[in-house]
Amino acid sequence: MRKSILFVALAIAFACKDKSKENKQEVDSDPMAGMETETPEEPKPSWDILFDGTSFDGWHMYNGGEVTEPWKLEDGAMVFYPPEERPEGANYNLVTDEEFTDFVLTMDWKIAEGGNSGFFWGVKEDEKYGQPYLTGPEIQVLDDERHPDAQNGEDRLAGSLYDIIPPSENVVKPAGEWNSVELMINHKTNQGHVVLNGTKIVEFPVQGPEWDELVANSKFADWEDFAAFKTGKIGLQDHGDVVAFRNIKIKEL
Repeated sequence: MRKSILFVALAIAFACKDKSKENKQEVDSDPMAGMETETPEEPKPSWDILFDGTSFDGWHMYNGGEVTEPWKLEDGAMVFYPPEERPEGANYNLVTDEEFTDFVLTMDWKIAEGGNSGFFWGVKEDEKYGQPYLTGPEIQVLDDERHPDAQNGEDRLAGSLYDIIPPSENVVKPAGEWNSVELMINHKTNQGHVVLNGTKIVEFPVQGPEWDELVANSKFADWEDFAAFKTGKIGLQDHGDVVAFRNIKIKEL
């Protein structure tokens, strides 16, 4: 009887040992055993150069062809010199070849004494639109000290969302000096902002009832296609004064 019990006990012990070895082999054969799987990080948006200071590649005349005079390349900047004689109806606004929706745009600008200019987003090209400002909202570029438009309201000052939202602070540098500006447009979060010379001076929604009310209270209230396009081109304005732009970069969000 004792022998039978001993035999059964030994058989059970060996069976358990074999099962343990079998389980260990299964674990060892799984290359992912003991390893935690990590979710790969989404790649961060990268900056694209829109103007590298050496050519007008990526830009063209609004509703026109390649960039020519009165725009010139000087010391790493694109500079607009208004022509002495301008054909009737002619404009020399520039726009990007590509369109953008959600982005951060950075650049430097310099305005001549008494000068006026600006830059746009959401611009559409079509023969029925004679100017970029008919579709694209504008960030003002201005000599606040000397240009008369500065007397027409704070929402006409440099850095303002033109005729819509004034800058919260006056941080613009004098005419003839470089100003650094950042424009963010994000339809996903319904946020836009302007940073001038390191200071955030304008914040705004980019769509919805609050945006519609802002436009309704501006000179653009009855402009059918103003700010109508989420996706559009970046534009640089010919306002008839000397202006320069450089270091233009964009990061799509």
